[in-house]
Amino acid sequence: MADAPMIDFAHLPHPAPVPSETRDEALADPGFGSVFTDHMVTIAFDAARVERGEGGWHDAQLRPREAIPLDPAAAVLHYAQEIFEGMKAYRWEDDSVALFRPEQNARRLNASARRMAMPELPEELFLESIRQLVAKDRDWMPTIEGGSLYLRPFMFATEAFLGVRPAREYLYCLIASPVGSYFKSGVKPVDVWVSRDHTRAAPGGTGAAKTGGNYAASLVPLAEGTKQGCQQTVFLDAVDKKWIEELGGMNLFFVFADGSAITPPLTGTILPGITRDSLIQMLRDEGLQVREEPYSIDQWHADAAKGDLIETFACGTAAVVTPVGSVNGPDGKFTIGSGGTGQLTQKMRDKLVGIQMGTAPDPHGWVMKLD
Repeated sequence: MADAPMIDFAHLPHPAPVPSETRDEALADPGFGSVFTDHMVTIAFDAARVERGEGGWHDAQLRPREAIPLDPAAAVLHYAQEIFEGMKAYRWEDDSVALFRPEQNARRLNASARRMAMPELPEELFLESIRQLVAKDRDWMPTIEGGSLYLRPFMFATEAFLGVRPAREYLYCLIASPVGSYFKSGVKPVDVWVSRDHTRAAPGGTGAAKTGGNYAASLVPLAEGTKQGCQQTVFLDAVDKKWIEELGGMNLFFVFADGSAITPPLTGTILPGITRDSLIQMLRDEGLQVREEPYSIDQWHADAAKGDLIETFACGTAAVVTPVGSVNGPDGKFTIGSGGTGQLTQKMRDKLVGIQMGTAPDPHGWVMKLD
């Protein structure tokens, strides 16, 4: 259960941590998602323990990052019971470390677990795993501008069986990766491709869960867009094939000249982004009327052509806030505004990054300091 008691973490010594010189060289230009810290956290779950009246979650370890032994019949390899989260730890100017709304990541992980018939992880246990790993691998936090420590909590089914049912054994893991900018070009407008032949999720499916299968489904259309010179792909709804849902890994906002904004509603087919939720509040703080309502690809084109739509931006933990410069697809191409970064987009990005980095006020209490 999600409210199970805290368990102690065993600390396993690392036999050969990365030398400081090698680490510093990697941190000078870490890229995104290709450099990893020395340690990881693992916590096991066994349904049999619950049946015996014991805690299902057990054997919490802060340990060297290494390969995970896995039986070839492990359920995750056959039935894809897997979920994950994405979040960041930020080093502030005073050398302290902060997280941005981490309790929301814990709750979303559990929402994904419920949808995928997996056990929920106690929220405090989730947060403690973050504290343990960040404290241990603090020296891996990059000091470059825009740098942070990307955290990847994930859980998967480990029970070895070939019957179709929820697994009874799972492993929760947490790894960390020092990162710079998500896009190689930095914070510049991206070109997006409209996928007409592929959908990311359907009503009643797993679109609202952060599970690997959703991302696997996006890879073919993403490659299709890349061939057209685009950095991201826009997915439409699975029923009418006209309503904008999200990019492969980011939510979308549409800003209009009348001082309003639209973002697609959470109807179960798109991921409830934590950055999305934050930006809804921040835009309202700026005086904009934010509507969560369906918005069609044809209306997007028409509003951009008339000048009614002045900005479009994507958002997510990895890329933060990213302007959309143009939209391309089988039906043609159109530009958003002048094709550059809109004033509101830049303002929202600067404000959000400022809150995360401790250089701007945090009126909603979103930041959690770790030290």
